[in-house]
Amino acid sequence: MQELDDYINRVQHLPPAPKVLPQLMGLLNKDDVPTQQVVQLLSYDMSLTAGVLQLCNSAFLGAAQPASDLQEAVNRLGFRQVYRLVVAISGARLMSASQKGYGIDEGELWQHAVTTAVAAQLIARHVGEDDSVAFTAGLLHDIGKIVLSQALEHIYTKVINDVETNQQSLLETEKKLLGVQHAEIGGRLLARWKFPSNIVAAIWFHHHPGAATPHQRLTSCVYLGNMISYFIGRGYGFQAFAFRGRTEALDILKLQPDDLPKFMIQTIESFDEIQTFLSIKAP
Repeated sequence: MQELDDYINRVQHLPPAPKVLPQLMGLLNKDDVPTQQVVQLLSYDMSLTAGVLQLCNSAFLGAAQPASDLQEAVNRLGFRQVYRLVVAISGARLMSASQKGYGIDEGELWQHAVTTAVAAQLIARHVGEDDSVAFTAGLLHDIGKIVLSQALEHIYTKVINDVETNQQSLLETEKKLLGVQHAEIGGRLLARWKFPSNIVAAIWFHHHPGAATPHQRLTSCVYLGNMISYFIGRGYGFQAFAFRGRTEALDILKLQPDDLPKFMIQTIESFDEIQTFLSIKAP
């Protein structure tokens, strides 16, 4: 743990903490979330307020009459839909930029994150897990790459050579060259930002869901969502050459390999929803 903290502390430009998200996540388990409490939390961030209104009134979500204020948007959409919009807006702030250390162009990490989030959400809904939590974990699963990209940028060629020449996974190459890897850095960063333990575990172990006890099911949803994102062409950089599949996530969720094409199709059918989130401009 100290090694991860030391590494994060040395990074010159850490991404900004999405301060509202952990507070909103605390409301997810409540059956009846007070609308005024949600409005009060969001009203402290004007760009979040504007973004929720913009998305509420988009072609994908909008009604005949546009919502004129945040209270009306929350009443119309309901807390969980507004929550997902806030997650998406916060994610756009974090992940829209290019990450040269991974060969990721502007917008590519965000595209992959949104697709993973939607796929993880669909899987979670199917297996009886909280789909809002799965959406959040799917969206943030690669946040550690934002931290490590700065270090990898100076040795990008060596990273590619190690992955391709030695047939190593990206995790193995990160660990070899930097002493840490993006999943554990991402998990530790979210822990420092006071995210709940299930989200921290899902990010930390999203390449090894069997190790995420007691949050193996949520982590497996994220793992499979990540796979599906690559399968349908929403990968990026040289990571496509370094991805290794594991079967444990299917076993944990009691799914069959034949179920994956169904989730792939459902993710593709959610293209309008994905495009709505991808249209978000980072404030």
